[in-house]
Amino acid sequence: MSSKPVLLCLHGWGGSRESFTELRAALKGADVTVLTPDLPGFGKEPEPRHPWTVTDYAEWVERFAEKKGIDGGLLLLGHSHGGRIALKVAYRGKVKIQHLSLCAAAGIRHPKHIRRALGLMIAKPGKLLLSLPVLKQLDGLGKKVLYKLFRVHDYEEASPVMRETLVNVSKEDLRALLPHIKVPTDIFWGEKDGMTPVSDAHVMHEQITRSKLPLFPGVRHRVHRDRAKEIAAVIRAALP
Repeated sequence: MSSKPVLLCLHGWGGSRESFTELRAALKGADVTVLTPDLPGFGKEPEPRHPWTVTDYAEWVERFAEKKGIDGGLLLLGHSHGGRIALKVAYRGKVKIQHLSLCAAAGIRHPKHIRRALGLMIAKPGKLLLSLPVLKQLDGLGKKVLYKLFRVHDYEEASPVMRETLVNVSKEDLRALLPHIKVPTDIFWGEKDGMTPVSDAHVMHEQITRSKLPLFPGVRHRVHRDRAKEIAAVIRAALP
């Protein structure tokens, strides 16, 4: 690994290294090495042999950093699912992090989000609605319509291992970790985000003591892509 600072970017669920195309372009010419690996189960990276947890993903990131010879301060960025992994890595403290960037990060559990919970139950084969005799005939197209209605596309498209992985990571609430994160942190969020609500951004900002909260009006969940130039400017300012 070169002597340049390293920015390690962790993509969201269903994404890949291509998720950071715009950010890479915005950081062109900056004195930083940008790493955008595919996480296990996505892109060209094989899926785990068994269902993973957030801790499993964090340990993978730690091993990745070790293999790359990253022994100095790391700039760590995570979007959505990658954000929850970044939070766990920062909390564990096994990798020295100089600056943390959270882009519409997952990690705040909403137990009363009934629509998604019901959707996940419907998505499980042989369960609930689609097991009723009247609705069995809907099984093909009908199931897809119901998945879309309840916004569980990720579950529908995943393999059995990744379905259980999605359940595992989604059910873990990282709120208790937030006060223990002491590195400078920027929390980038779109105010129109319908996947990870902006209220989560405020929770993270309140609990992470050295954090700032840049909000972007009119932006949805793709804040890392739609506001790549603004995010890149903050990262450039954080470089040593």
